Amino acid sequence: MPISGFPEWLPSQRMIEQFTLDKIRSTFELYGFAPLETRAVEPLETLLSKGETSKEVYLLRRLQDTADAPAKGEDQLGLHFDLTVPFARFVVENHGKLQFPFRRYQIQKVWRGERPQEGRYREFLQADIDVVNRDTLPFHFDTEMPLVIGDVFRSLPIPPVVIQVNNRKVCEGFYRGLGLADTGEVLRTVDKLDKIGPEKVAALLVETAGATDAQAAACLKLAEISASDGSFVDRVRALGVDAPLLDEGLSELLQVVETAGEHAPGLVRAELKIARGLDYYTGTVYETQMRGYEQHGSICSGGRYETLASVGNTRFPGVGISIGVSRMLGLLFKQDALSVSRSVPTCVVVALPSDDQRAECDRIAAALRKRGIPTEVAPTAAKFGKQIQFADRRGIPYVWFPGSPSTVKDIRSGEQVEADASTWMPPAADVHPLVTGV
Repeated sequence: MPISGFPEWLPSQRMIEQFTLDKIRSTFELYGFAPLETRAVEPLETLLSKGETSKEVYLLRRLQDTADAPAKGEDQLGLHFDLTVPFARFVVENHGKLQFPFRRYQIQKVWRGERPQEGRYREFLQADIDVVNRDTLPFHFDTEMPLVIGDVFRSLPIPPVVIQVNNRKVCEGFYRGLGLADTGEVLRTVDKLDKIGPEKVAALLVETAGATDAQAAACLKLAEISASDGSFVDRVRALGVDAPLLDEGLSELLQVVETAGEHAPGLVRAELKIARGLDYYTGTVYETQMRGYEQHGSICSGGRYETLASVGNTRFPGVGISIGVSRMLGLLFKQDALSVSRSVPTCVVVALPSDDQRAECDRIAAALRKRGIPTEVAPTAAKFGKQIQFADRRGIPYVWFPGSPSTVKDIRSGEQVEADASTWMPPAADVHPLVTGV
C-alpha cells in the first residue's frame, strides 16, 4: 500500500523524470559543474547545527539496536535533509584534494519528516549546484546562479518561471538601522508572511523580536517591495533607514537583478520578503515559482553562505541553488501538464511469425539496437494483428516484419516499406519518447 510522502512514479512518469534529469545534468555541465554524490547519512549533530529542526530529521539505526543511545564512540546518524550540508562536510574533509573555486552538481534523494501535502514529500529528489572557494568567494558567482537555472527551465516543457531574489544583508541592515537587535528572529518571522499574513507577522515581531508597532510596520513595508528592475533601490531608500550593511546588500542585489535582466528579461524579480528559513544563508537568497503554480511555493531555492564550511581559520564560503525535482514534477503530474509519446522506450517491435524464428528475430533486433534504435521482440508468436495491438497499446510507433525482404510498418500512418535492419533508420523524433507540455 502507498506510504504518504514517499512517491512512486509510473514508468511513463519515470521517463519524464529521467528526461528532466538529463536536461538538468547537461545544462549544469555546460556551465562547468562537476558531478558529485555524497553519502545519505550524516552525524545528527552536523544536521541539527545547520538550522533544521530535530522533528524533521529521520534517524538511522539497526533493527537489532534496541538502545536509545548509539554505541560508545559512534555518532547518532540521520538521513540528510538537503544536499548543501553534506556538500560542506565533503569540502572540509577533502579540501586538500580539490581545486578552488570548486564547482559541483549533485542530484540525489533527500529525506525530510514534514507533513506531506501536494508537491511536498518526505522522500524527494533534488538537483543542486554550488560554487565554493577558499577564504573569499567573488560576488559574480551569485549573479551566475539564476542564469544556470533559467537555462535549465527553458530547456524543459514546463510553464515559465520567475526567480525571486533578495539579500539578507538588505534585511539585516534595515532591521539594524531600525534599532532591532535580534535580526535572526525578525528574518524567521518575516519569512512566515505567505503562511500567516502581515497582521500575525506584525504581532509576532512585537511579541518575539522586541519590535515596537512602528518598527514592525517598517519591516512589513520593506517586505512589500517587489520589482523586476533596479527601481527597488529607490523604494528602499524612501523608507528612510540608513545602515552600511543595507547599502552593501542593495548593491549586491542590484547586480543580480541587472545581470539576469540582460541574460533573460523577466527571469528574475527582486522580492524583499524572501528570507529562506535555514540559518546558514548570509547574503543572496533565491526562490523560484512556476507561473500558474504560485500557490504551491518555491520549486527551486538557495543562497549564499559564508561560514557553513571551515577548517581551522580557513573558511570555504559558497553560493548554491537547488531544484526540487520531485516537487516540480509532482505538481505537474497532478495537473496532467506533462506527457510522453509512449509508455516504454521501445521504438520498434520485431513481429514473431513463429517460435522457431525467434533466433532470426533476435538477430534483427540486435542489428537495430547496434545503431541506437530501442527494439524488442514480440513476446509471443500470435497473429500479426495482435502483435500490432501489443505495440499500439504501448505507443510503440513501428512493427518490423521479418522476411525476404523484411518490411517495417509505421502503425500510426499505416505506411509499410521494405527495410534492411543494417541500414534502416526511423526519423530522429521517433527514436526516443518525446516529452511535451500540455
